Amino acid sequence: MLIKTVIFPILIFCSSLISCDTFGSVHSDKRGLVGGEIFNVLTYGAKPGSAQERETIFQGPCKSQFPITIQVQGTLQAVPDISAYSGDGWISFIEVHGLILTGGGTIDGRGNGLWQYNDCKTDPNCILLPASINMMNVSNAKVKSITLMDSMGFHMHVMNSYMIRTYSLMIIAPKDSPNADGIHISKSNTVKVSRSVIKIGDDYVSVGHMHGSTNVTINKITCGPGHGISVGSLGKEPKEPDVKGPIVKNCTLKGTTNGIRIKTYPTSDPSRAAGILFQDIIMDKVLNPIIIDQNYGTKSSIPSLVKIIAVNLMCSSLVPCQNVHFHNIDLQFVGNAKPTAICDNAKVGYSGVQFPPPC
Repeated sequence: MLIKTVIFPILIFCSSLISCDTFGSVHSDKRGLVGGEIFNVLTYGAKPGSAQERETIFQGPCKSQFPITIQVQGTLQAVPDISAYSGDGWISFIEVHGLILTGGGTIDGRGNGLWQYNDCKTDPNCILLPASINMMNVSNAKVKSITLMDSMGFHMHVMNSYMIRTYSLMIIAPKDSPNADGIHISKSNTVKVSRSVIKIGDDYVSVGHMHGSTNVTINKITCGPGHGISVGSLGKEPKEPDVKGPIVKNCTLKGTTNGIRIKTYPTSDPSRAAGILFQDIIMDKVLNPIIIDQNYGTKSSIPSLVKIIAVNLMCSSLVPCQNVHFHNIDLQFVGNAKPTAICDNAKVGYSGVQFPPPC
């Protein structure tokens, strides 16, 4: 394993029967770990408390009989200098197979000093700022019991990975933090996000964007403020693979701009987003509860009709939305206005309670 620039505040690197290549020599501090060894950075001069860290890469392939465990205890802060990062992530795991990231500590991206350089609202070809945790070609990994805050870009980006489970996370950032998604999943298979609290300024969990993903489950997360839970945006890049089977259930959204959303670019190459299930979602003071938008990213010259739209399906006239089914939808508006539903180019089936009335 290649380890680049590792100076964590209190970070314990545990492994069992591990075979890695590193810069320089690494000596073990055995602490009775069953079947393995502990590498404690305190042994190498790190001080307890907070520490600032530049780009850090854990790169394999690495062979280990048991999962490699990294414990973050304390607060790790990013260096607030964009020139300190050359890649997609601040802390990156590449080709690591068998990983546990835990410890109860805080990973602070200090993005508030760099968000001014985010121009993605005006430049469709913008370069995203580094993700706090970047996983690429990782398998059989768990991320649990840590806090992610104020990421420069995505708080966590999972790409081209398999069997990733995240739970018991706290992800926090100001409501105006740009493009700082909680967890972004692309080109990955079997990813589970559960039992976490996310309070940020963008999508809590987003699936897709540039590459298809399959077998993604989002369960028992509490969110707000922010932009909701999204499939997409899809179709930005040519010939993107399909997105299949995201399941979102038992989630609570409070005070969010959007609730559950599927979004695609109108000029995309043909692809499919299918087998998507949103189930048992509680929405409290959500502005746009249910959205399917196949014209995402366009700027319309048509003025707003100023309607309260609880269900908004804006589907393509060339490839209409099909096999959409609503069961027991009950969206009660706070105030005197009457919410409504709009369905453009959508074939929708209904059962059970429907409020607002179906399209």
